[in-house]
Amino acid sequence: MRRRQLILVALPSLFIFFYFLYFFFILFNVQVKSPSLAKSKNAITIGETPLEHKQFSLLIGILTRPDKHDHRHFLRLVYGIQSSPLAHIEVKFVFCNLTKVEQRVLIALEILRFNDIIILNCTENMNNGKTYTYFSSLPRILSRPYDYIMKADDDVFIRLAPLALSLEPLPRLDLYYGFVIPCNSMNPYVDYMSGMGFLLSWDLVEWIGNSNIPENDKYGPEDKLVGKWLKMGNKAKNRFSNKPAMYDYPGTNGRCSHELIPETVAVHRLKRWDQWLNVLEYFNVTKELKHSNLYHL
Repeated sequence: MRRRQLILVALPSLFIFFYFLYFFFILFNVQVKSPSLAKSKNAITIGETPLEHKQFSLLIGILTRPDKHDHRHFLRLVYGIQSSPLAHIEVKFVFCNLTKVEQRVLIALEILRFNDIIILNCTENMNNGKTYTYFSSLPRILSRPYDYIMKADDDVFIRLAPLALSLEPLPRLDLYYGFVIPCNSMNPYVDYMSGMGFLLSWDLVEWIGNSNIPENDKYGPEDKLVGKWLKMGNKAKNRFSNKPAMYDYPGTNGRCSHELIPETVAVHRLKRWDQWLNVLEYFNVTKELKHSNLYHL
């Protein structure tokens, strides 16, 4: 009789114990699988669609300088809020060897937090081989190939969803994509693509790394040299100049400039904050901002 009474007294306590055990098990699993925690240290990766459902992959390398910390943080905001259901897009910042103690400390912190930096084995420069080093190094240093590799300036605003949409019907091989120079030309086979942002298919990136043509001719106006390499190597049979969707900011560069338009893919020559602000407001980049009692704008 006494054993039965003890069992009856213990049952509620056992029930409470197992209930809280189950509760903490569920809570722990939710925390471990939380997407926000899993992604907290990732590089800028665009789009929420799983990678296996993407149609193609694109790496955008923004060529910049080590000391431009504030501008990199700004660009992380600009690109981090964009998405594309079509493409797996990664954005990384590219510069040459570090030269200062403070750079090594601050950029190490950036790498630990964002993992979105590529440091090339070169001396920082504009027309002395940095673009060649960028393209030729990628097949050796990347852990995986991408369908496309883009080189972009740090004063250009790229709209990633329209960019991906424009690439969707294009070939994945032997492709050279961008804004053809001279400004009034519509023929992508005549000259070369502007350095604001041009794109090569992965096979062309591999060719740059293996061919003697670029290696022996890498000093000079680098974007112009890329067009010269491809012409000498009889490469880039597939070319696409995305005008008028790519252009320079209104009033900054003659015929290469025109007014902002809804179908924009890239706006170049954003040298001042008022220009950036005008562009971001025109494309209403903060439209996804939700109402909250925590802030008012």
